[in-house]
Amino acid sequence: MSEITESETAYTALGFYHKISQLRNDTWNALKRDLGRLVKTTDESETRHLVKAVDIKLTRLEIIEDYHAFPSKEDFHHVWSLFDAGEYELLEKVVKRLVRALISESYRRRHVDLSGNDSESEDLETLDALAQLRRGHPASNSSAQPYFELLIVDAMSLQEEEVVREAFHALRRPEDKFIYDVVTVRSFEDALIAILVNPNIQACLIRYEFPYKSKYNLSALRNYLEGLSEIELGNKSEAERSLLLGSMIREIRPEIDQFLVTSGDVEVTASRDIRHFNRIFYRETDYIEQHHTILRAIDNRYRTPFFDALREYSRKPTGVFHAMPISRGKSVTRSHWAGGMIDFYGINIFLAETSATSGGLDSLLQPYGPIKKAQEYAARAFGSRQSFFVTNGTSTANKIVVQALIQPGDIVLVDRDCHKSHHYGMVLAGAHVVYLDSYPLNDYSMYGAVPLREIKKALLELKRKGQLHKVKMLLLTNCTFDGVVYNVRRVMEECLAIKPDLVFLWDEAWFAFATFNPTYRPRTAMHAARTLRDRYRSETYQTEYEAWKENFDTLDPDDDATWLDTPLLPDPETVRIRAYATHSTHKTLTSLRQGSMIHVYDQDFRQKVEPPFHEAYMTHTSTSPNYQILASLDVGRMQAEMEGFELVHAQVEAALSLREQLYTNPLLKKYFRVLINKDMIPLEYRQSGVDTFYDPVSGWNKMEEAWAHDEFVVDPSRITMAIGQTGIDGDTFKNEYLMNQFGIQINKTSRNTVLFMTNIGTNRGSIAYLLDVLIKLAKGFDRRWEESSRPERKIIEHQVRSLTEELPPLPDFSRFHDAFRPHPETPEGDIRRAYFLSYDEENTEYVRFDNEALQKQMEKGREAVSASFVIPYPPGFPVLVPGQVISDEILDFLQALDVTEIHGYRAELGLLVFTEETLTRVMAERS
Repeated sequence: MSEITESETAYTALGFYHKISQLRNDTWNALKRDLGRLVKTTDESETRHLVKAVDIKLTRLEIIEDYHAFPSKEDFHHVWSLFDAGEYELLEKVVKRLVRALISESYRRRHVDLSGNDSESEDLETLDALAQLRRGHPASNSSAQPYFELLIVDAMSLQEEEVVREAFHALRRPEDKFIYDVVTVRSFEDALIAILVNPNIQACLIRYEFPYKSKYNLSALRNYLEGLSEIELGNKSEAERSLLLGSMIREIRPEIDQFLVTSGDVEVTASRDIRHFNRIFYRETDYIEQHHTILRAIDNRYRTPFFDALREYSRKPTGVFHAMPISRGKSVTRSHWAGGMIDFYGINIFLAETSATSGGLDSLLQPYGPIKKAQEYAARAFGSRQSFFVTNGTSTANKIVVQALIQPGDIVLVDRDCHKSHHYGMVLAGAHVVYLDSYPLNDYSMYGAVPLREIKKALLELKRKGQLHKVKMLLLTNCTFDGVVYNVRRVMEECLAIKPDLVFLWDEAWFAFATFNPTYRPRTAMHAARTLRDRYRSETYQTEYEAWKENFDTLDPDDDATWLDTPLLPDPETVRIRAYATHSTHKTLTSLRQGSMIHVYDQDFRQKVEPPFHEAYMTHTSTSPNYQILASLDVGRMQAEMEGFELVHAQVEAALSLREQLYTNPLLKKYFRVLINKDMIPLEYRQSGVDTFYDPVSGWNKMEEAWAHDEFVVDPSRITMAIGQTGIDGDTFKNEYLMNQFGIQINKTSRNTVLFMTNIGTNRGSIAYLLDVLIKLAKGFDRRWEESSRPERKIIEHQVRSLTEELPPLPDFSRFHDAFRPHPETPEGDIRRAYFLSYDEENTEYVRFDNEALQKQMEKGREAVSASFVIPYPPGFPVLVPGQVISDEILDFLQALDVTEIHGYRAELGLLVFTEETLTRVMAERS
């Protein structure tokens, strides 16, 4: 085995693991091609070159495969022995079989013989391929035993590793619900790398005797191992080292079931903090008990209580004497005309269609059986204290939370460019709203997110005016539609220092997948809530807070800089963690459309919130919820727990591959520019100083640094592409070019950008197709320019200039009119009063602004006040809300927009505004 370069070793030794599965697959395929050429060539120079290339690839793969069960260490030893002996033809045959097994994932279903001699293996590979074709897609056999891998951490010899592996293999039984193989590692660092690069690992046995350091260069671990050292680990007892490893595995991949194995004083160990372990085993060789315990643990996550109940119900013969003729499919199976539904959907969806809540089923409104259990499993998966299923979308989930927590007159701080459901929720709840402005990205006609400084400033203003006691909630969107992600923990911590019982509602409609990735997870609401609760209960934090308070008390409390420029810490004696998150499960995980969840981590939920929450839930939830949506939420949760880490990792890999091509392809760069960190986040909010996650030389090696430290980061799985150089606006590009010509669907555009969102269903083929389409479009734009006349080129240049230089500045929220401001010295507005006041048409009038009529009235001193929401698409946020004063900047922005869809605005009539007489009357009533 030859040595490879140090830079390549750092890469192959998983110095950055985000693209490790692609590296693994591509290297095996490249190895197969090299061997194919090697066995055919007769040129000595080419032979030497290919032998060296094969050596390098095998060295790279050996490092990666060290952390996988297939191929095993014995398998790889066999591969090396063939290479060292110069048996290249046999080696090619073995590698071909190995690559087929990896691609088809046949190793999950049966033993793969790599001897290279038996024809039976070839026949089995063919049968595997045919089975996949019959199923319509690869590697998806619902009737097969699900496969996983067991990680064992112990400093064993190769012979001991093989003995242990064979011992577990011998325990397999046909009746087992699952099948698994064994991966062994010998150090603390290797264990962490294994769970990062091998998504098949679902369970872990940690033994006592293992060193700290790996033999590989593991720079990917620098963020996870920060503050630890080999010396520090060496000073810990074997038990302490095992417990620390367990806690770190739980932090990186909390879904993994962990077991501790000891031959020492098991009673003493059990009395320690072992909450990260499912169970302690006394003897290493107690394989039978370990085997059954591991299978039970996996089954606990694999269960889908409501989906299973619904499937069982669909098999029962029942007589239907209640509503829903379509129940059990009766109205369509007997039909001479409607049978096409059966042909299209299949019979099972109708057999499971019912409004029954008994017979093994459950009531969503008052769950006691499988729905209750399914929601408890969801809470476990997402790290919440309580989770609730919602079958009519996150718009409804948002309104449920707001109605449960907000009473009329409560003050809510809201990011103004949030989803419209929040604005309507404020109306329904009667909240007094303080709108917060996000930082603008004028060059791309979009907003970023709300800076923490602005949130603190708003809270301090309310505090100094004696209104802080009325402040109930902070409502923010994480991540935004465009992929800007908050430092959730920091926002909560500093706001709680000002208002210790503040409730946080994090709209994570587009961020449900983040729970299942170790880089993303710390910026989720539930993880931050749990982390802060544990932090504030610790003695370490008490000491930290006392030191901070002593220093803070020396500063001037009346100086804004004291509060705005100093990181704040809450008093552990008074702070309460109260966080809510709403997830559009159907948007980023597996669920039927409108399947959503509410997650709760509220220390006061049982005492204060539970009754009103259930009333709000009753208010907005149908008495006949769709059971198929509920079942899909149950299955989606199970899938996320079992393979969410793998799926999200693959999603990020696909996005990084797309970004890499868009960054580097000269033709694509000519017309399309992917926005990077520095484009979407001003430097003052990037404490790491990272401009982009990607470097052409070192690859994707800066993401963790930014995500660990910056106030805002960009989700790389959401690709915002500036298209101004094409001279085509976003809406036209979306509909006329992407959709109509090539069938590519996207959600969002701005005037000069389009947003491509990857998800757990995005594969490398999808990325390749998109790149092919963009290449074709770029070539078309080249031809358009080459074939244009001089006047036509001037038109194109004008269109490009309009989309790249002549962009209207995004308007800030102006203010609420005094008629709708409950407290004259603070900015909150009574949006509900304004909203319902507009119901009486005597109170409003339409005034056009496209002909300057409204502007002329404003010049003469009229305060024009919107009587409705005005929401242009794009950008999709309210430019005006009921009760808001209309500013010149807002009218300039509306006039500059070249979109046809503006909700709340009728071009032939104008803007709906309150009459001056109405505003005068309301002011008089207030006084």
